[in-house]
Amino acid sequence: MADGTLRKRIWGWFFFDWASQPYNTLLITFIFAPYIKELMGDGSAAQSAWGFGIGAAGIAIALLAPVLGALADTGGNRMRWIWLFSAMYVIGAAGLWLAAPGDYNLAVILTFFAIGMIGMEFATTFTNSMLPDLGPPEEIGRISGNGWAFGYVGGLVALVLMLGFFADNAETGRTLLGFAPAFGLDPAAREGTRFVGPLTAIWFIVFMVPFFLWVRDPKAHPAPKGAVRRALRDLGGTLRRLPQDRSLFAYLASAMFYRDALNGMYAFGGIYAAGVLDWSVQNVGIFGIIAIIAGAVAAWAGGKADARFGPKPVIGVCIGVLTLVGISIVLISREAMFGIALPQGSALPDITFMAIGALIGAAGGVLQAASRTMMVQQANPARMTEAFGLYALSGKATSFLAPLLIGAATYATGSQQLGVSPVIGLFLIGLLLLLWVKPNGHGAGT
Repeated sequence: MADGTLRKRIWGWFFFDWASQPYNTLLITFIFAPYIKELMGDGSAAQSAWGFGIGAAGIAIALLAPVLGALADTGGNRMRWIWLFSAMYVIGAAGLWLAAPGDYNLAVILTFFAIGMIGMEFATTFTNSMLPDLGPPEEIGRISGNGWAFGYVGGLVALVLMLGFFADNAETGRTLLGFAPAFGLDPAAREGTRFVGPLTAIWFIVFMVPFFLWVRDPKAHPAPKGAVRRALRDLGGTLRRLPQDRSLFAYLASAMFYRDALNGMYAFGGIYAAGVLDWSVQNVGIFGIIAIIAGAVAAWAGGKADARFGPKPVIGVCIGVLTLVGISIVLISREAMFGIALPQGSALPDITFMAIGALIGAAGGVLQAASRTMMVQQANPARMTEAFGLYALSGKATSFLAPLLIGAATYATGSQQLGVSPVIGLFLIGLLLLLWVKPNGHGAGT
């Protein structure tokens, strides 16, 4: 493949991260989640509902991820699946426009959110499986890190656009820049903030164009007769053989817990800040800008660290940082920090939580980029899509666990602070299992 063609293909692959990141940035964490708190009025009730809704989507993802990966390996056409799940992404995101104050159906809203989330996760599974085709093994870490950094920048641009021109303050009806919401959107009906769903869908449609123009699946071929039966048989064999590869088995188990914990932090960071610190959607958005900038810079630097030291130590350091962050979150409120009472009106919790946002963005971005590099190291090159299906399963087999645990803990205690404590235990389990992972994985030869 000519260098110019490969370079365009890599950039096309990068654009998937740019196009898809706003679902995480705008919907899961920084705009729509705190808006749900504003709709429902009660932070604990909103956090519980959010947890149960995301948990339900996680169950569907966990059940389907390895099967779809196996089918793609058998049929060979990954692009077909990316088109399908891209459509789900767009439909799910656009449907969030229906979250109108005083006239919304929470079950319908969460259903649309789940459809889009499932589409995003599975589209990501199939694009991740293309990573080994983009360069030699020694370059994969750098490419993965750069792609994640590019995606973070996309999320940042989308967030700034949303805050500056659309997301309206509940009291003033103005955006962060002091404008009325663009396109004549009515702030009284919160149309500016609700536009986050359609904007995310439009953003994805526009910026997936380079991906579909420049990326080609080198493994594409017609699916043979009996492909479904063969895929399921091969998947069963893979699952039976999995414990024989101790390193891969340990890595998938480790990733299952630490990625679930990280996703829990992402999913509940915004709604937590809105409920515990009483931040507005716009304040949470500023928190998001800080987190994304830190994440983009760290993902770029983490790619270099990955290339130099390998993904395993990078993953271990990131899990350690995020565990400490989880402990800190539980101990911070408007009234006290780490057990020390604060004077009324103190800005220290706000400043500290902004710093925590930077740490989550930085460590989280590096962790995710290094994790998919580690998966390339651990997987059988001949069955990479199926391996990334298992990788999605490891990240999503318990993806319902963190949200459901947070939802249940919040409901049981009536406290958003205690409600997020399960992520600490999940991180520690992931760190412990990482001890059994060989740094070079499938290529180690031992």
